[in-house]
Amino acid sequence: MDNNDIAISVKGIEKTYKLYNRARDRLKDSFGLIKGPNKPYKVHYALKGVDMEIKRGETVGIIGTNGSGKSTLLKIITGVLNPTAGEVTVNGRISALLELGAGFNMEYNGIENIYLNGTMMGFTEEEIEKRLPEILEFADIGEYVYQPCKTYSSGMFVRLAFAVAINIDPEILIVDEALSVGDVFFQAKCYHKFEEFKNQGKTIVFVSHDLGSITKYCDRVYLLNKGELLGKGSPKKMIDDYKRVLVGLYDKNEDETAQENDINVNPELLEYGTGQANIKEYYVEDSNHVRTTTILKGSEFSIKMKVEILEDLPEPVFAYSFKNVRGVEITGTNTMIEKAYLKKAEAKSEVEVTFTQKMNLQGGEYLISLGCTGFEKDDFKVYHRLYDVINITVVSDKNTVGFYDMDSAIEIKETGKD
Repeated sequence: MDNNDIAISVKGIEKTYKLYNRARDRLKDSFGLIKGPNKPYKVHYALKGVDMEIKRGETVGIIGTNGSGKSTLLKIITGVLNPTAGEVTVNGRISALLELGAGFNMEYNGIENIYLNGTMMGFTEEEIEKRLPEILEFADIGEYVYQPCKTYSSGMFVRLAFAVAINIDPEILIVDEALSVGDVFFQAKCYHKFEEFKNQGKTIVFVSHDLGSITKYCDRVYLLNKGELLGKGSPKKMIDDYKRVLVGLYDKNEDETAQENDINVNPELLEYGTGQANIKEYYVEDSNHVRTTTILKGSEFSIKMKVEILEDLPEPVFAYSFKNVRGVEITGTNTMIEKAYLKKAEAKSEVEVTFTQKMNLQGGEYLISLGCTGFEKDDFKVYHRLYDVINITVVSDKNTVGFYDMDSAIEIKETGKD
């Protein structure tokens, strides 16, 4: 590939820190007073041999758990940190929105910080002044721009910081999770700016835990874990791998087929029941019949469970429900409502239940609960119930209002004047 097509090249980047047992050992080491093979510190790798190549005009996401090295990598790319080993090449004017407060003097007011940041990026006072109206319009923080930044809320601060970052005409924009503190309207405004940047052929690199945004805006995704690069590829594939990392089920040496058999199970699930039945196995499949915990909005998926019948049951009812992360029960159904299984189940038998439906929930995180219940005469019985047992991520590039997408078909006709 022509080097002119590369915006950012990262080769063999390592970043290590010395972790001392005692503060005085750090001081002695700084003066070169530590001798011999036994060192009073451990070497911690924040990044270990990371390679990355980002083409001009790409929007690339970096995902991973806390402590995986995402922010460290961005700081090295932007020159805030020096790597312990390796090489970084950046081709183009770069603008970065890193952690809250980076590059700002909290004693200065907003206007002063705009000039401070612009100067640090290489602009003259006249060039900054020319861009000032656009910056203030985008930030939209009113008279607070004349107050010291230490008086700002986190939302006001990120508005100003992002307004500065995008209005100095960068060729490469780097954003590190900062948008998560803005309100929903400002986030929409920022993502609209992302779209503008993409259309203008600019390069965007951003770290986010918002998997829906990663899917919608990114051409490719890099997955980091504990300082190592686990993989790169399509947003869906990397998100699937990320979900396995979250529950300790990722093995980079195993083949893809084996990986797909893992599910994201709550290790502290609540379960109870009479013991007359046992939900022995449960998982979710996507439209390709692959076990997963990531479902694309609008696609078909199945919830499956195998239930051991330990005693004769008159008419067992098998059920599932979805909750959001706040515990609000959103939807669910069961075999009695669906009139799918209305008969006796005999002891020592096994029932396999599959619920197949279209995913119309908005993008986000959800918890699935499963149950096997029934009525014996007029008494309601819970044979086995598993609460919040599976975590599902719905990935969407279009979130409408509320919990559900009504999947509307829109027809518009323009009629001429009389």
